[in-house]
Amino acid sequence: MHKRILPVVALGAAATLGLAACAGGSTGGSTDGEGQELTVWIMKGTNPDSSAFYDAVSTAFEEKTGATVNIEEVQWADAHDRFVTSIAGGTTPDIAETGTTWTAEFADAGALLDLDEYVDAEKGLRDDLVEGLAVAGTYDEKLYGMPWYAGVRSLVYRADVFEELGLEAPKTWDDIVTAGEAIKAAHPDMLPFPVPGDAEFQVYPWVWGAGGEIATKDGDTWTSELDSAESQAGIEFYTGLATEHGFSSAGATTWKETDLRDAFTQGNVAMMLSGSWTPKALIEANPELEGKIGAAVIPGQDGGIAPSVLGGSHLSVFNTTKNADLAWEFVKLMTTGEFAEQWADETGYFPGVQSAMEEALASTDPLVAPFADQMVNGGASVPVTPNFGAVQAKKTTNSMIQAILGGQKDVKTATKDAAAEMTDLLNK
Repeated sequence: MHKRILPVVALGAAATLGLAACAGGSTGGSTDGEGQELTVWIMKGTNPDSSAFYDAVSTAFEEKTGATVNIEEVQWADAHDRFVTSIAGGTTPDIAETGTTWTAEFADAGALLDLDEYVDAEKGLRDDLVEGLAVAGTYDEKLYGMPWYAGVRSLVYRADVFEELGLEAPKTWDDIVTAGEAIKAAHPDMLPFPVPGDAEFQVYPWVWGAGGEIATKDGDTWTSELDSAESQAGIEFYTGLATEHGFSSAGATTWKETDLRDAFTQGNVAMMLSGSWTPKALIEANPELEGKIGAAVIPGQDGGIAPSVLGGSHLSVFNTTKNADLAWEFVKLMTTGEFAEQWADETGYFPGVQSAMEEALASTDPLVAPFADQMVNGGASVPVTPNFGAVQAKKTTNSMIQAILGGQKDVKTATKDAAAEMTDLLNK
């Protein structure tokens, strides 16, 4: 099983959170909230037009509990420092959206309330949580982050080009190569499958798809597995799309995911990994792509689904809240049922509970169904530890890929060096 989720935004050093909030929350408060007010921090920008949603959920919450809610939008770029300051000073909100590995970091700081009792009290809810998000919200075997929304990367391709050449969506890695060679021959001006060197989340599906792991934990010790035979096989295939098959370009060595999507939008890319929230944006950026884009799950080496990193957010309750029961009622309202579905519809992400994904899972829309399948049956996560932010800040994985693409290191040397650096950072 692949059990660890990637953050939406890279974390700062976990050491800055050494000062845990000292104010304790109550788990025995009443959900009768007459005269009470909750403060909620939500990250700005996930839903560009959120005012109507906030009004609706606030009204529903007040009608149900008698309490009011003050929802404050916080910029992603400023959020981490603001959380650190508020945790140290005991001035955290009652509830906040926490990017997935932020949850582990804040739980490690002692700032969050364990939500297990509340989740288990709701019939069927535990089994309804999207597994990858639930794992990312779990620290030291306790759930501190209630899954709210998620997105996942799958294979996005030019359906019109595939149809022209009589190709089907790849179901194995050999199929990717076969399709790439056909596209390369028929459309020499198009990159069959670029390999962006500065895009960490694009790497891990190939590690997992070959049976490898990013890192494993034994007791309190983490060990990176990027240099295992399986991981090396996946990384060799992925980088080989550029170095062996010529499906990429030298310029792509420094590309981020945004550069990859820009190239696709401009008609220069045939296949790529891209998020479930992006097809609509691709078409908006280039209306000529309407009806020309396809999506499929990322194939495993010999078939099936290669796990893909889930990105998204939790809602967490901070231990400074004066009424944990009331805070949970708001979390439940936001993350389950109609409001979870509405938020997903408005943002292009998927809900954090499977029951709210029924429509997406039943969809025949070729730009919805594959992503839903990928998320539920092939969603994965990075190591759940406050120290993974240091790995991202060091760009350990990206540097490894760029060294291979640039010819400075072979796969064996690059993965060995990256694994050593990652192991060191995870255990600091």
